[in-house]
Amino acid sequence: MQKSVISIGPFHPLQEEPEHFMLTVEGETVVDVEVDVGYNHRGIEKLSERRNFEQATFVIERICGICSTSHPVAYTRAVEDIIPVEVPERAQYIRTIIAEGERIHSHLLWYGLAGHFLGYNTVYMWMWRLREEILDVMEILSGNRNNYAMFKPGGVRRDINPDDIPVALKKIDSIIPTIDRLKKAILDDPVLHARLKGIGILSKEEAINYCALGPTSRASGVDRDVRKNAPYEAYDKVDWDMIVTDSGDVWGKAVVRLLEIYESIKIMKSCLQKIPSGEIDMKIKSIPPGEGIGAHEAPRGETFHYVRSDGSNRPVRHKVRAPSYMNLPTCKATVPGSSIADAAIILAAIDPCYCCTERMTVCTTEGDRIYTGKDLITLSQAKTAKIKREMGIS
Repeated sequence: MQKSVISIGPFHPLQEEPEHFMLTVEGETVVDVEVDVGYNHRGIEKLSERRNFEQATFVIERICGICSTSHPVAYTRAVEDIIPVEVPERAQYIRTIIAEGERIHSHLLWYGLAGHFLGYNTVYMWMWRLREEILDVMEILSGNRNNYAMFKPGGVRRDINPDDIPVALKKIDSIIPTIDRLKKAILDDPVLHARLKGIGILSKEEAINYCALGPTSRASGVDRDVRKNAPYEAYDKVDWDMIVTDSGDVWGKAVVRLLEIYESIKIMKSCLQKIPSGEIDMKIKSIPPGEGIGAHEAPRGETFHYVRSDGSNRPVRHKVRAPSYMNLPTCKATVPGSSIADAAIILAAIDPCYCCTERMTVCTTEGDRIYTGKDLITLSQAKTAKIKREMGIS
């Protein structure tokens, strides 16, 4: 049978961000897939190195709107690892509360998009309506519905008002019955069972070989979660369970995320109820020369930051590794053998975040010349025009 290539992206209705997947197909069956990254360069790492350690936190928050806590947690832990220092206990609890609130709304966002991908817009509307409720909780606790600006090396920037805790707890309790109804509706829905079970299977061995992270690996039976394996902040001070399934398919990834919402609610409530009094900031004055690493279990998996200091007031090197960077290659194992109709939801099942994955601009040198941003745009436009001519597009 003759093979042909079908492109998904770089701009596609089922992708909220640009990424290019090239499917080699025989009839309706995908036999190979290639991933072309590089459409979201923003130079975040270099921008971070031009600001002092505290200012860089605001830049790091903007790597991704949905991960606007995940990256600051990893970054601040990396800076604190250079000294080293342990932040005040109250600040640890606050960091955990905000991080788990983000996990809930991130998982709900994925569910909404997954429903949209499947043409099941009722799920999309349910989930995004419920997501507004948890964003209300985050606004009560931090003052912001996203980009919370709560984190800084040595602690947190703002305290949680004790008077707001009962309000937040009541709000969280009020959404649990809605999540219960959605859980029953989703887990019992024969349409979702038919569409998601048995497709895009990632075996435990493949998950380990590809170094998959987060729900992508835990749905394949890999019991790996930074919060459990290397506890930090308040994760070892409250009771919660790691969610692991072994089906490895898209359904398994959906189940892991759904059940993790309950665990995040459990963590948030426990931290709000048990939060100790005390300081929230160590007021670090300077960072000595050295290197530090920080990791955080983001909604999509382990986010890892490396920071190097030369003793000045800004990092001389800042490296970010986001979980989608590790999870994207698993499509080489999950997509081949599937139908074209299933390929998009399999690719979306890892909950990819492309703006997290791509962070720096690559400048090409030619002799003594360095290409500027304007030069790169000109080259890009020329290449686009060439491709259009080759495809016969006027």
